[in-house]
Amino acid sequence: MIERRKTRAVYVGNVKIGDNAPIVVQSMTDTKTRNIDETLAQINRLANAGCEIIRVAAPTEEDALALKEIVKNSPIPVIADIHFSPRIAFLALESGIHGIRLNPGNINDKGKIKEILQECKNKNIAVRLGVNSGSLEERLLEKYGYPSGEALAESALYWSEFFESVGFTNFKVSIKGSDVLQNVKANQIFASKTNIPLHIGITEAGTLKKGSIKSAVGLGILLYMGIGDTIRVSLTADPEEEVDVAYTILQSLGLRRKGIEIISCPTCGRIEVNLPKVVSEVEEKLKDIKKPLKVAIMGCVVNAIGEAKEADIGLACGKGSAILFKKGQPIKRVSESEMAEELLKEIQNM
Repeated sequence: MIERRKTRAVYVGNVKIGDNAPIVVQSMTDTKTRNIDETLAQINRLANAGCEIIRVAAPTEEDALALKEIVKNSPIPVIADIHFSPRIAFLALESGIHGIRLNPGNINDKGKIKEILQECKNKNIAVRLGVNSGSLEERLLEKYGYPSGEALAESALYWSEFFESVGFTNFKVSIKGSDVLQNVKANQIFASKTNIPLHIGITEAGTLKKGSIKSAVGLGILLYMGIGDTIRVSLTADPEEEVDVAYTILQSLGLRRKGIEIISCPTCGRIEVNLPKVVSEVEEKLKDIKKPLKVAIMGCVVNAIGEAKEADIGLACGKGSAILFKKGQPIKRVSESEMAEELLKEIQNM
């Protein structure tokens, strides 16, 4: 059992972050926010996939003005990503959004930041304080020579203290870089010095395959340390893939359970069936099931039931047939042509 870091609570709309709440899965739309119907359609798909908070880009006035309609129709809380313009930030704050992402390194004007925070306080809007290796303050680059983990943590601590000094505490922090060890170090330092909730992610992680691996390594380390109250897996891919990978990472550490978890053995010379084909077929047909369930699809009968005895249901495949089992107990033998269909039928009954 992982012992999670104790943090204070922050609410983004009706979603609680920190203070022992379940780790929240986030993503970001890749649409132009001003295209309201397209943006809402993607938000709905992401919500159906399990996304719990969505961030949308608001780089222009047109995008900011579209937020009101998006917020009104979104099934999950909406965070507006404010880039460089305080003027656009104030426009976004009029839309009813549940949160904004501010990167002080991109605004720099403390007076404007203070005004934005005051307006957020008046409207009970949460803030995500973003610190990024690509926008680190010059003074810290001069001090450390590059955006090291120590430099990123110092920036996050500095701006957190500034937020609190002006009476604003309804915020979480994200410290992100594309280097895994730099990212881990920065979050570890920050986490040891505050009780502020942390949003974690490896920024610019890459494509679906390599980015998922990189994210799993970096986020897995932090989550195992108990660090992380919200999570985004940043991929050069469809945002729905980000949600799926995020839940897979959390599920592998016992931190969240959602949908079907497939246990399948690696291929080897003992296998007598087309295991990848069977697993792919079952996975595709079960992708919309939300109930947590462990399904084992083992390629041979040698140790199969014993190795997968913690599964709720499974197949131990042999030559021409398979044993269907539940909770480690054999139920019946089924033919190879029927094994996937019989497994799916039993799962639907469950």
